[in-house]
Amino acid sequence: QAYNCLIHFYKRVLTVIPVRAILTMKVLWCVVLMFGLVVGQEDEGPMVTKKVWFNITIGGETEGRIEIGLFGDIVPITVKNVYELARKTNIGEGYKGSKFHRVIKNFMLQGGDFTTGDGTGGRSIYGEKFADENFILKHYGAGWLSMANSGKDTNGSQFFITTVKTPWLDGKHVVFGKVVKGMDVVRKVEKNPVDGSTPIKAVEIVDCGGEVIDEPFAVDLEPANE
Repeated sequence: QAYNCLIHFYKRVLTVIPVRAILTMKVLWCVVLMFGLVVGQEDEGPMVTKKVWFNITIGGETEGRIEIGLFGDIVPITVKNVYELARKTNIGEGYKGSKFHRVIKNFMLQGGDFTTGDGTGGRSIYGEKFADENFILKHYGAGWLSMANSGKDTNGSQFFITTVKTPWLDGKHVVFGKVVKGMDVVRKVEKNPVDGSTPIKAVEIVDCGGEVIDEPFAVDLEPANE
């Protein structure tokens, strides 16, 4: 109703306001709409537009599936990279067959290096590296996903899943998703014994995939549900 009232008012004043003023009003109207969209999204949390899933084994034993909601409206370039790598079916071309090579309890699980498997490799769908898209989203708690990097604008394929809130990473790593199902599997990986930060029993993504969400849904800015 408010929208219709504004449109009616807008049409009424077109005949009496100079062209320059009308153009200014159009710009202001666009700003109002954009502000409303941003505020609305902040109120309800980011929208999940795509989803990827990882089937996980530890030491060859099946542990379950981690499902991750991706925020394509906020970080579309980063989401496309992760989504496409999760959908590749040949080992060595994407996340299928890769490992979580680094696990630090009460911090994070890092994976996505499908070329060398030790954290020194990986590549994006855009080339070796691509730039930081934005830092709109933060590391709000356990179960949030962010791009691993070696400094500014060095995103490839590696990512990490937080197991606690990590605000010191805000503004340094691009957050692109949140675990929507399977935090029990994340905790199993976190509890797996390590040598330093290298899992003693290999944590492997034995299969993975992705899908577009027909009806996007919002997630809250809180830790993922356990």
